[in-house]
Amino acid sequence: MQLPELTQRFVLHFGEMGSRWGINRTVGQIYALLFVSERPLNADEIAAALDFSRSNVSMGLKELGAWNLVRMQHLPGDRRDYFSAPEDVWAIFRTLAEERRKREIDPTLSMLRDALLSQPEGASEQYAQQRMREMHDLIELATQWFDDIQRMPSEDVRQLMQLGGAVQKLIALKSRVKQVATRRRGDKAAALQVVEN
Repeated sequence: MQLPELTQRFVLHFGEMGSRWGINRTVGQIYALLFVSERPLNADEIAAALDFSRSNVSMGLKELGAWNLVRMQHLPGDRRDYFSAPEDVWAIFRTLAEERRKREIDPTLSMLRDALLSQPEGASEQYAQQRMREMHDLIELATQWFDDIQRMPSEDVRQLMQLGGAVQKLIALKSRVKQVATRRRGDKAAALQVVEN
């Protein structure tokens, strides 16, 4: 099976990027092919399109399955397994983010929690532990934010991302409103003090 030039460029690029994301080139190319394919493909079709061995394709599909990035299905009258990527790009993004969290963030948080429960021995370890607490708090905050984002409908996440720098303006506005409210409470308290005296 000869891939169209545009598809081939995409597949090759994804293979190269895969190695930077922590997956091998073969897995990246298999996923890219499934992502742009109009219909589900079986392992033999994938192997032929990418010029990979059948065993490499099988191993790649298992890894993609472990990441929850492929869907297996059967077609009527055909005993082979067919594979496709999820249609919704937001679902793919959420899946990738969740899987990376499980593999990278959660183990780091566990290690940091253990380190924070340890009794430091000396000033040097107290300093190190304080730095670890700062890292833990940052990762914990980001994780909570991620959990909130994961629960939001895809359209809301898209709109949130489109806000970009406008979010900073909202935070600044909230800060100004809080300052005005604090000042007004102070003015009322001062006025009450005068009346009481």
